[in-house]
Amino acid sequence: MPETVVGSTVPRRQLGRELRRLREQEARIPQVDAARALEWSVTKLWRLEGGELAVRALDVKAMCELYGADEQTTVALTAIAPHTKSKGWWHDYADIPPWFELFIGLEEAASKLREYHTDLVSGVLQTREYATAVFSKNARHVATEEVERRVAVRMKRARLLTRLDPAAASFDIVLEESVLRRRVGSQRIMAGQLRRLAEAGELPNVSIRVLPLGAALHAGALVGGSFTILDFPRREEPTTIYVEGLTGALYLDKQSEAEGYVWAFGDLSSAALDEASSRDLFWTIAREFDQ
Repeated sequence: MPETVVGSTVPRRQLGRELRRLREQEARIPQVDAARALEWSVTKLWRLEGGELAVRALDVKAMCELYGADEQTTVALTAIAPHTKSKGWWHDYADIPPWFELFIGLEEAASKLREYHTDLVSGVLQTREYATAVFSKNARHVATEEVERRVAVRMKRARLLTRLDPAAASFDIVLEESVLRRRVGSQRIMAGQLRRLAEAGELPNVSIRVLPLGAALHAGALVGGSFTILDFPRREEPTTIYVEGLTGALYLDKQSEAEGYVWAFGDLSSAALDEASSRDLFWTIAREFDQ
C-alpha cells in the first residue's frame, strides 16, 4: 500500500506495539523505569508505544538494548523507524487534533469498516453543507476559516468511498432513524443529506441501513453510543474499535474488546432495515424536508 495513502500511522502503531511487548513481556520493565533509563518523560514513552509519535532509529536501538532484544529483532525494528515519519495528505492540515489524526490514518489503511451512528451521519457520507453546520455548532467560537478547513478534511475523507488505488474499503454503516430526522442546519440541507445517503448506498462497496425507532432493545443501547470497527488487510493491524468523544477518542484493539463490539454490531445490524427499505426511507424523509 503506497505510503502517500497510509502515511505513518500503521508503521508507528506496529513499532510501538512491538516495543511495548518487548518491555512488558521480555524485559518486564515498568514504563516509569524504562522512561527514566531512556531519559524521557513517561508521557513520551506512552505516546510512542501508542503509535502517536515518529521514532528515530537511534532511539529504537536504545530501547532494544535496554530491553535485551536480539540482533535480528533490533535490525527489524530499526528498519521500521524511517517509515514512522512518512506523511499522509492529512498532515497538511495543522488543525487536526492528534487523536483524530490517528483515526484518519487508520481509516485510510482499513479494508473494512463497520459503523454505528446514534446522533450524526457518518463523516464520510456527510455533504459539505451538513458538515459545515456540524462544525459551526461548537461550545466555543470557531473562526470561519477553521470551519472551512475542517470541512475540507471531511470532504477529502469521502474519497475513501470511491478510491481506486488501493481499492476502496467496504463500508457497512447503520444509522439510528433519529439521525435522519434530527435537523442539522436547514430543511434544505437535510433533504440534500438524505439524498446523498440514498445515492451513496448504491455504491457496490457501501451498505447503509437504518435502525428504526420502533426496533426492540438491541446491543447498540448497551454500548452507549456510536462506534466504528476497523479491519485491516494482511493482518497489518489488529481489529480496532474507535469511540469518539467531544475532546478525544478511545482506540481499543485487544481481542476481547473487539469481540464485544463485533457482537454488538451484529446484534444491532440484525435489527436494522435492509438496504432497499433504508433507501426508500431516505427518499421519503428527504421529500418531507423538501415540503
